[in-house]
Amino acid sequence: MSDLRIAVLGVGVMGADHVARITSRISGARVSVVNDYLPEKAEQIAAAVPGCRAVADPLDAIADAQVDAVLLATPGPTHEKQLLTCLEHRKPVLCEKPLTTDVTSSLEIVRREADLGVPLIQVGFMRRFDHEYTALKTLLDGGELGTPLLMHCVHRNASVPPYFDSSMIVRDSLVHEVDVTRFLFGEEITSIQVITPSASPGAPQGLQDPQVAVFTTESGKHIDVEVFVTTGVAYEVRTEVVGERGSAMIGLGVGLVRKSAPGRWGGTITPGFRERFGQAYDTEVQRWVDAVVSGVNVDGPGAWDGYASTAVCEAGVKSLQSGRPEPVELDERRA
Repeated sequence: MSDLRIAVLGVGVMGADHVARITSRISGARVSVVNDYLPEKAEQIAAAVPGCRAVADPLDAIADAQVDAVLLATPGPTHEKQLLTCLEHRKPVLCEKPLTTDVTSSLEIVRREADLGVPLIQVGFMRRFDHEYTALKTLLDGGELGTPLLMHCVHRNASVPPYFDSSMIVRDSLVHEVDVTRFLFGEEITSIQVITPSASPGAPQGLQDPQVAVFTTESGKHIDVEVFVTTGVAYEVRTEVVGERGSAMIGLGVGLVRKSAPGRWGGTITPGFRERFGQAYDTEVQRWVDAVVSGVNVDGPGAWDGYASTAVCEAGVKSLQSGRPEPVELDERRA
């Protein structure tokens, strides 16, 4: 079979990285079409990839006869229309988070895909493909720690773009811990509370940074997350699960560390998300390509996972904006 022909929509930092990944590190696929709201950027990227063309309209790029599958790295507000077009043309799509930017449209995407009777949408929660997260998942599923009881998470960025606002800390950063919680524990989040400590003097004016989020799951598990996106230090992501018979932590740069057994502490902090999760992105895209070629289309988080994360983050933004001390309960969610 010839290589899978992929259209990459949005070739900013993330999209350009995906183009390079597919072109140089992924087998069985090639980039045949690129699109960006800056036409000159799309033309520049296309010129560097053999056999690739720039298409001005994103919906035309999806419908293009030379496109077998689509990778969306466009801004979240554009996803709804682009995803609906992918479904209309029955083209598999790997969509960077968020699925969409609100609960109503996300649920509609889930329903429209279900109506087709075939999964077509995979959502780009790359941590599920990271070696450390998969090792932690295997450890929990194997029962070595007994029943998981608590999870403590840290999510720190050195800096964020100047347009970043307080709600984006929830929607664009905390969303990863939302999906990690659902992935590791296999259950839904039923409430979220966002607490706002004193803002860092180094944060831009008006940016409520850091934030602390507290989740509760269906079985009563407690998850707390420190999100601090203007540390000025480096990119730090750590996760520790505490169970009835021990605990385990990842994100120290030394692999999975069990406190119930001897372990070395130390290592270096990665400077950015591409260095920390480069392997995860490579694995994610390769497995997606393989799934599409095999006709399965999805090998990872799907439309429902995208919807669930959007629902939790929307409730988190409500908690943030209200300043209330109580958690925000999530409504029952049904497709």
